[in-house]
Amino acid sequence: MTTADGVPATSSLASVEAGIVRACRDARRERCSVTLVAVSKTFDTDAIAPVIAAGQRVFGENRVQEAKGKWPALMAKHPGIALHLIGPLQSNKAREAVALFDAIHSVDRPSICGALATEIARQNRRPNLFVQINTGEEPQKAGIAPADADDFIARCRDTYGLTIAGLMCIPPVDDAPAPHFALAAKIARRNGLTQLSMGMSADFAVAIALGATHVRVGSAIFGTR
Repeated sequence: MTTADGVPATSSLASVEAGIVRACRDARRERCSVTLVAVSKTFDTDAIAPVIAAGQRVFGENRVQEAKGKWPALMAKHPGIALHLIGPLQSNKAREAVALFDAIHSVDRPSICGALATEIARQNRRPNLFVQINTGEEPQKAGIAPADADDFIARCRDTYGLTIAGLMCIPPVDDAPAPHFALAAKIARRNGLTQLSMGMSADFAVAIALGATHVRVGSAIFGTR
């Protein structure tokens, strides 16, 4: 079975895995310290199935509704799948998100905090939560400004009772990613956070060198959309 670009899924996944192994070795880190999140957004079950068959068990989706349409059946067929929400979350989707996802990478405003706190208590289900940092302070992009990050993280914990696992960032497309990854890592350290969701197909090695614990890789695994 092949990916969207006609490359065997086993080959594309193996290539990404080899790149992660090299990056971990270069950074003097253990391979087990980095989770590969295969970003399956916009791909259907026919494209995802060979990647599961090749051994991948952690996947990322951008939208709650899209994930609801394809993942329950896949997860029933393939036990052990972990699903991460890596795109924006609307407050009115918090109930479904808490029920479906094992991690949410896009906590970025008080309304989301309140909705998540309510649903976590109601469902007694605790997905891993990441605060999204807008390291480039891009107006069109979601996320907390770096200068506001400490106060927001404290508010997540103290006002809403949320357990924040780490930070997520997406550098501006035209910027060198390293300074953005380093900034996110610095904010994480001073707030006692140990997880960093950063790095995609083109720059995950740089992210691993700067402390990423989760890399979100789509096109290098599934092909172009």
